[in-house]
Amino acid sequence: MRQPPCAAKTGGKAGGKHEQSTALDILTPAGRSARMARVRQKNTKPEVRLRRWLHALGYRFRLHRKDLPGTPDIVLPKYRVALFVHGCFWHGHDCRAGRLPSTNTAFWEAKISANRSRDAAAVDCLRSQGWTPLVVWECDLRDRQGLEARLVGEIAGAASPD
Repeated sequence: MRQPPCAAKTGGKAGGKHEQSTALDILTPAGRSARMARVRQKNTKPEVRLRRWLHALGYRFRLHRKDLPGTPDIVLPKYRVALFVHGCFWHGHDCRAGRLPSTNTAFWEAKISANRSRDAAAVDCLRSQGWTPLVVWECDLRDRQGLEARLVGEIAGAASPD
């Protein structure tokens, strides 16, 4: 299935493989590569936890729809709601976990800025297609009752079911 025009992928990765400084890194380049390869993009613990909660609330959903801009983590087609579960560090949330590392800050600023730009473009594109995009931050999962109440309210306020 073809993606809509506004879903075009933006530029490459921030920084390059050889641009980061390894002076303070305690891992070898191969060890760092192996550790970074373990960082998941799908089925992360926060995502799985949120899916369990939504299912317990009676919502049925689809996962990782590639035909939608930004490939939302959870999609509720009945309500036209697309949920993104963002890690605070990787997407630059304004919380303690979202702080930049004190080393190699130029690389991380560029990387996280590119992630935020890509996130904003996906949200804008989804809105233009009539979807309601919702972002759930990793730190939001600490307050289950508050998050569930917020999501139920926002899903109910989204486009009415067919």
